Amino acid sequence: MPPTATNPTAIVFDWDNTLVDAWAGIVAALNEVFAQFALPPWTVRQGRERIRGSMRDSFPALFGDNWPDAVAAFAPAMQRVHLGHLAALPGTAAMLDVARAWKLAIVSNKAGPFLRREVQHLGWNPRFGAVVGAGDCDADKPHPAPIWHALARIGVQPGPAVWYVGDTALDMQTAHAAGCTAVLLGDAAHDGGLALMQKSDCPPGLHYADAGALALALGGLTRR
Repeated sequence: MPPTATNPTAIVFDWDNTLVDAWAGIVAALNEVFAQFALPPWTVRQGRERIRGSMRDSFPALFGDNWPDAVAAFAPAMQRVHLGHLAALPGTAAMLDVARAWKLAIVSNKAGPFLRREVQHLGWNPRFGAVVGAGDCDADKPHPAPIWHALARIGVQPGPAVWYVGDTALDMQTAHAAGCTAVLLGDAAHDGGLALMQKSDCPPGLHYADAGALALALGGLTRR
């Protein structure tokens, strides 16, 4: 069966809320920084709904001219807490077992050093040929550079036969910008919902309700 948009040559995954739940750690570290700048704390739900861009793209809006100091304060806070709040989402490990029939990579807006530490903590390094985070390229998602960089690392050309799997509209924008098939995992309830996303300029080309559904689809492709 030749590679097509529904039979990928490679699969690239987002990280947070796609493969893992790490929101409590992210928000705990962010709230430490908010306290230093006399800003009100966020709940985990608010963090899930509001955090999309990388620090260099989102911190200027949060902290104004003080954003470089906020970035410097966030790093040690995150270092202390993030692994203690990290957990694979249900069914993810089993889905990745099926997905190993393809070349795999991760592209996230989590800072590269934290991202790679989390992948290592879960023992997942052997699963992925490339792990690309914020700051690893000249621009972060939704710019396509991180996906292109990851694909170059695993020896795959961008195109519709590459899937980019994520949980937000920003992930769908990134996939479209990179020329890849946008695959939505989950219901996007934290990002306006599936119906709104389908009406956007960058709708998902494929949609799976959860890791189990994606595993079934990939298993069907391997049997073909």
